[in-house]
Amino acid sequence: MKISIGSHVVKGPWGGGNLFVINLSNYLIKKGHTVIYNLVDDDIDLILLTDPRGKNSSSSSYDHIDIQKYKKFVNPNVVVVHRINECDERKQTTGLNDLYLRASEVANKVVFVSEWLRNIFLNLGMSSNKSSVILSGSDKDIFNNINSSIWKKDSKLKIITHHWSANLNKGYAVYKLLDDLISTKKWKDKIEFAYVGNISEEFNLVNTKIIPPKEGDELAKILKDYHLYVTGSINEPSGNHHIEGAQCGLPILFLDSGGTTEYCKDFGLGFTDDFELKLEQIIANYDIYIKKMDQYSLNAETMSEEYLFLFKNLYDKRSFKNQKITVRGRLFLLNQLKKKYYRIFKHFIKELIS
Repeated sequence: MKISIGSHVVKGPWGGGNLFVINLSNYLIKKGHTVIYNLVDDDIDLILLTDPRGKNSSSSSYDHIDIQKYKKFVNPNVVVVHRINECDERKQTTGLNDLYLRASEVANKVVFVSEWLRNIFLNLGMSSNKSSVILSGSDKDIFNNINSSIWKKDSKLKIITHHWSANLNKGYAVYKLLDDLISTKKWKDKIEFAYVGNISEEFNLVNTKIIPPKEGDELAKILKDYHLYVTGSINEPSGNHHIEGAQCGLPILFLDSGGTTEYCKDFGLGFTDDFELKLEQIIANYDIYIKKMDQYSLNAETMSEEYLFLFKNLYDKRSFKNQKITVRGRLFLLNQLKKKYYRIFKHFIKELIS
């Protein structure tokens, strides 16, 4: 199949959405499929819409309107899948849910990254038959528990988290609480905390080790040097950060919120307004939780297998319509070609001056 993914691929630390595109692309190519990131070709078999915000998003290479035009004027036989990993609830925005709901009308199938997120859109009127859930995962060749450190009970428990986004909903209230606990007599000789990534200037974390954003092997090496992963992210549809931590063998102390619970519930301990109590409990039962981490099965390969299975199923069931590309269709393809080379030119200039 020739599969188009509606996203730019960004090099360096950039967040979970970018890693999803990279991991899925690598898997599809390994399985013999062609992957592109535009709508230039007239023989695309399947389109994966990742972000309908189009030019308003730094990662999106086309939107649902472009797909509608492609189907109408170029290739009516193309299959469309819409992956949704965002919602208004995540960052207290408005209008995003409505946009994603409208955009999903162009799709044959809508895939959500958690059941929690799917239920939001089902309550807005989306058909349950049109939607499904595929949980996310990270590259197991990078994020695994090989050479992960072992906590010696007579030493400090090393706790870590990491985020690309500096949005306050990523859990800064929890991280500030943890930072404050380290100042107390009870905890100062028992734990230490590190934060990897971009951080909000609104929080002054005086007892926390701040590490700039990292990716890949460098990030995995840092994670493996710690013993417990914490996430305070609010209304997270899925989140890549705790997945990478879990794959590195770290039990998860997680805020019971959003889709995070679906990913972490069997591999750590959830908290609400009882963070310190749950911290005490996970420390007391650490040996039990660390043994469970060997059973953590979410990774990019199993995720990509599910996507490919879905793609093949939809591709085999597609209906055919005969249509010659009209002048309008040729103009559409020409316009997409211009957009492609304009983006390449912009990237070249950026690299040249950096």
